[in-house]
Amino acid sequence: MKLRTVLCATVAALVACTGTVAAVPAPSNGLDRAALRSALDGVHRAGVPGVFAEVRDTGLTWRGASGVADLRTGRPVGADMRQRVGSITKTFTAAAVMQQVEQGRIRLDAPIGDYLPQLVPGERGMRITVRMLLNNTSGIPDYIPYAFPSLGAFPSLPDVTTESLDDNRFREFRPEELIAMGLAAPPAGEPGALPGVYSNSNWLILGELLEEVTGTPAEEYITRNVIERAGLRNTVFPTGTRIQGPHARMYEAFYGLIDPPRDYSVYNMSWTGTGASLVSTMADLNRFYAELLAGRIVSGESLAEMQRTVPVRALDGSMIRYGLGLHEIATDCGTFWGHDGTVWGAGTISLTRGDGKRQMSVAVNLQRWNKPDASGRPQPHPIDGALATLYGQAMCGAEAAKLAPSAQYQ
Repeated sequence: MKLRTVLCATVAALVACTGTVAAVPAPSNGLDRAALRSALDGVHRAGVPGVFAEVRDTGLTWRGASGVADLRTGRPVGADMRQRVGSITKTFTAAAVMQQVEQGRIRLDAPIGDYLPQLVPGERGMRITVRMLLNNTSGIPDYIPYAFPSLGAFPSLPDVTTESLDDNRFREFRPEELIAMGLAAPPAGEPGALPGVYSNSNWLILGELLEEVTGTPAEEYITRNVIERAGLRNTVFPTGTRIQGPHARMYEAFYGLIDPPRDYSVYNMSWTGTGASLVSTMADLNRFYAELLAGRIVSGESLAEMQRTVPVRALDGSMIRYGLGLHEIATDCGTFWGHDGTVWGAGTISLTRGDGKRQMSVAVNLQRWNKPDASGRPQPHPIDGALATLYGQAMCGAEAAKLAPSAQYQ
């Protein structure tokens, strides 16, 4: 889910979201632990209840946490806590699909109607390919405004309420139900047209595709063939409404409409499925992307396909470079690959430099903190600049000092 694109909005000063640069990895800068600690504390001081992170550089690892996991009790947040990582799930799903491409069960440029004619019927099913689902160029709009109808007028905040967030807390959605909402809505564009339009609907269809070709529920296939292959011990698809293991409460502000922010850590995640429901840790995310980019989850040929990017418009209107379940992020210290993700109350980002030597994964337990002005447009908040500072230090180390110190809300 990407009602607000962290990669382009929060780190606008660090990231070239509308273009790419050649991946020229910077020399290792090591880990300035004091600077990382200071930047992490800065995010907490700016207003995030709890923030935690893991940064790796050429065999060195730094982990840190600042603030509280629970505003009521003051329980501190920990660096090893589990987090709902939202759309980072999409990279896992894409890797699973590419494994099936390698085995010849799925063809990237075949129509989805060849595999799921009842789910995506007719001419649409024959025009939309598997690749278009993976890189968000299918033209199928997002189902979220229909599953959460009180959000339907977003981004017009005066016409939005958050009632449906609470209505859906314990609701059990079926993937077919959510996919039907997306397919019934006015198309977001023509299949294959550029720029693409980011849509969670694509990723539930891909989950159904995995189940069709493997004969196994998609979550089970991804667990066995992606999560376990990567050696991840704390990454799971949730069962029930609660996160198992140590975790923070998740506070949603929805641009000032929920004041004070409300805890949504207990939630039925059937509304996101293979698009955004995974629970993981920062250590696991760094390990996953390291294994993926090293060619140990999918083949080198498959990874090259995943890294073929196109321009895609995110749900907030900003532009990103998107491959097959991967963002391409160009910075002054090299090109990074990964994903970000948000669900109600939780935000996570995980990026790995192209040479695999520099990694960062960061989690926060507050989302959509930017309050609107009189026109309803969300305004910059100190959290934006604090996160930009943290991301710059985590990604670029000493090179971060050369980057602009503040981010602008886009």
